[in-house]
Amino acid sequence: MPKVAVRFAESALADLEALRAWYAEQSVPDVGERLLGEIVASIEALADHPDMGRTVPEFEQPFLRELIRPPFRIVYRREPKLVRVVRVWRSERLLEVPDEDAF
Repeated sequence: MPKVAVRFAESALADLEALRAWYAEQSVPDVGERLLGEIVASIEALADHPDMGRTVPEFEQPFLRELIRPPFRIVYRREPKLVRVVRVWRSERLLEVPDEDAF
């Protein structure tokens, strides 16, 4: 299977920046950077394996999938030649997916 493109919605970029900022505020920026690196590595793997995530249980839509990288959920929209990451949230938070326009 050929690689698919991986893109980020503004909401996912904001989530990643908030994650970095939170760990910096907690005086453990190195932990934040390590977690960001692990999250990005998981997202990069989607280029080769776009279906490796499960369907998001709250929505039960086959195109809306997620990777679980404790304590985070990486939510993405799966299209034939594209993966668009829409959220990167702590798993205990209720999931909010941005409007279709953000995809």
